[in-house]
Amino acid sequence: MRFMMLMIPLGYCSAPPDAQLDPERVSAMMRYNEELKEAGILITLDGLHPPSAGARVSFSTGEPVVTDGPFAEAKEVLGGYWMIEVASRAEAIAWAKKCPASANEVIEIRQVQEMSDFSPEVQAAAAGFADLKK
Repeated sequence: MRFMMLMIPLGYCSAPPDAQLDPERVSAMMRYNEELKEAGILITLDGLHPPSAGARVSFSTGEPVVTDGPFAEAKEVLGGYWMIEVASRAEAIAWAKKCPASANEVIEIRQVQEMSDFSPEVQAAAAGFADLKK
């Protein structure tokens, strides 16, 4: 089972585009990342620049509308993610609990949808999806 662990640093929604990282926190996180890799469960991981450096494309009017960050209505935003492959939701939670997160960080755990989760009709409609990822 694949899971995304989504890092949500509270307050990151208003961080400046050039926000600097604390080297000690980065070192602690790198030790955790190495632990995930050594356990053989890490698929990929990345950190994300603050929303102030990003953009959103919304479609509420039926046409794409671009809004540059920061986003006033945002209360929680992603700071990064890990994609892991483990045997269960409980194992994903156990790994998230080992993260050296600070008091202002939350990790949301979401299972990745597999094609086998869907009906035959949806699988047929998504034919070729696996080829897109290659």
